[in-house]
Amino acid sequence: QYEFLSDMIPEPKLGGRPRTVNMWEIFNAIFYVLCEGVQWRALPSDFPAWQTVYTYFRNWRIDGTWLKLHDSLREWFRIEQQRHPSPSEAIIDSQSVKSTAMVHEAVGYDAGKQIKGRKRFMSVDTLGLVLRVLVTAASVGEREGGKQVLQKVKQMGKKVSRLTTIWVDGGFDGTSFMMWVMDFCRWIVQVVLRPEQTKGFVLLKKRWVVERTFGWLMGCRRLVRDYELLPQTSETFIYLAMIRIMVRRLA
Repeated sequence: QYEFLSDMIPEPKLGGRPRTVNMWEIFNAIFYVLCEGVQWRALPSDFPAWQTVYTYFRNWRIDGTWLKLHDSLREWFRIEQQRHPSPSEAIIDSQSVKSTAMVHEAVGYDAGKQIKGRKRFMSVDTLGLVLRVLVTAASVGEREGGKQVLQKVKQMGKKVSRLTTIWVDGGFDGTSFMMWVMDFCRWIVQVVLRPEQTKGFVLLKKRWVVERTFGWLMGCRRLVRDYELLPQTSETFIYLAMIRIMVRRLA
């Protein structure tokens, strides 16, 4: 697994003390925080110092290293699955999660699901791999959050050059949203509605893929609730969860 990651690790800065920490141990420590949901200060002593681990995590979030690593692994995985690196279809959906008492920034109340916390707007390809994710207050509406996450997908440029269709559920339905997507992104919105007078679980065309991705995220205790002070940190942990899944499958 480390062979897939080592080539994309940024080189140490010029000058100063040479890098002595084992970078594989840094990855292991960050994945431990992700999977076990512990505080940074609670890292076991057989990992590097928690200050060192957190510094790498924070610096790579700010300079975009995690996102570059995630996008490279997604393209490799799609090629390994005999797919084109650029998807032609995408699915978007949202997930509301509770936040902890110490989190104050970008926190709201989702009246529909009766949850106070944050909302994750997810865009995935037909394999369930994340394209872009947006974390907002839970009070943000589906269409507004959908526009923001699709803007981030549009900014990917050539990585989504083949993208033509966006699959959504009834929460994103509406003429204004569809027209915005067509005018701004040049994509077509396909709405998949739940059949009327049905009870229990119903497998919806294309839509089930993003629900499976949400299920993958729930395997990481750090993502069951939103513990992060900054929504950008929450987004980074979601990319990390997908990095962990993809590199394990590729290896």
